[in-house]
Amino acid sequence: MTRLPLLTDDQVGPPDLVAAIRARRGGGLLDLDRLLLHSPAFATGWGELMGRVRTALGVPPLLRELAMCGVAALTGAEFEMFHHAPLYLAAGGSDAQLASLRRLGQGIAGQLVDDPVFDAEQQAVLTLVLQMTRDVQVDDATFARARAVMGSDQSLFELIAVIASYNMVARILVALKLEP
Repeated sequence: MTRLPLLTDDQVGPPDLVAAIRARRGGGLLDLDRLLLHSPAFATGWGELMGRVRTALGVPPLLRELAMCGVAALTGAEFEMFHHAPLYLAAGGSDAQLASLRRLGQGIAGQLVDDPVFDAEQQAVLTLVLQMTRDVQVDDATFARARAVMGSDQSLFELIAVIASYNMVARILVALKLEP
């Protein structure tokens, strides 16, 4: 059970915002939407920001979903893992990689970044995810490795923005105890 009540159809509003969210979601509202709509202003900004993070950045889908699932695993945001694990698989991730990511949430992070189910590019992304999520600070070696993998400053910035955005998502989900 969530710490704040999920707003019912009669409680959500304003109508134009709810209609826009329903259109984006294919007609329904997720439980997440029913929480976000406690603040229509925040829900509006969330939709704009997260929509762009998911669809308008140049981060390759596999690396974007790897970063999202890595944050979800590290923070215990099971709602996010539930929704993004299938997208990760669809982007080219494997079941073995998902199993390894789930171990991340069990405190086996040091072994994860060296897990051979991930290639060197994926390990560089996961190391960045780990440091940004657990420590906030990113050491120079990790930054340089991620920069080399991403190939441009824009791509590196966008990867950092994905990780930072999904840390925000995870903190809301976990604080409000939203489960799948």
